Amino acid sequence: MPGVVGVIQTFGNRINFHPHIHVLITEGGTTPDGVFHRVSRFHDEALQEIFTHEVFSLLLRKKLIGLPLVRKILGWRHTGFSIHSKVRATDREETVRVGKYIIRPLLSLKRLFFNETAGRVRYQHSRHGSQEESMDYLEFIARVTSHIPDKGQVMIRYYGLYSNAHRGKMRKAGIDPPHPPIIEDNPVYVSSKGWAEMIRKVYEVDPLLCPSCGGRM
Repeated sequence: MPGVVGVIQTFGNRINFHPHIHVLITEGGTTPDGVFHRVSRFHDEALQEIFTHEVFSLLLRKKLIGLPLVRKILGWRHTGFSIHSKVRATDREETVRVGKYIIRPLLSLKRLFFNETAGRVRYQHSRHGSQEESMDYLEFIARVTSHIPDKGQVMIRYYGLYSNAHRGKMRKAGIDPPHPPIIEDNPVYVSSKGWAEMIRKVYEVDPLLCPSCGGRM
């Protein structure tokens, strides 16, 4: 069982619509006997395929997307789905820094300027405010308000070792080991699945089977 904190973010550096998820996750998980098994790395390509499959499956079940569009997107060189797991927090200070980053606010007031006469808003973005964008004040208001979550919408979620239910069970059982035994696990090679395997998972059909004779193409 790993420990996971997932944070939903809908915005990019330009206050634009850019939905993504930041995740703090333990580098491994514990077995029922309390031993923590640490993995040496995450397989980003495999995680990306799983994430892509889960998102498309959800959208198809809710009838928010059609099969033709899913096929079209999967055929693109860059589908828009990506996983990046290279950021490592090696101590408490670094963990706090990463945690603050993933729950950072929509914008920084220090980078915001308003020309009242012209009715224009200027916002500095990118690293250290090296770039900026000017926009009408109504467009600025529209961008900001589009990122306000719905009433009751949960933007931070806790799973596994970090979930309230699990921690409650551990406290009730009087189990709270500060430093569980750790075992280093060797990396397991995961072969990359091709487009045919992805389509088979999403649509539950094999695209390499001939519709006429049923043979392999």
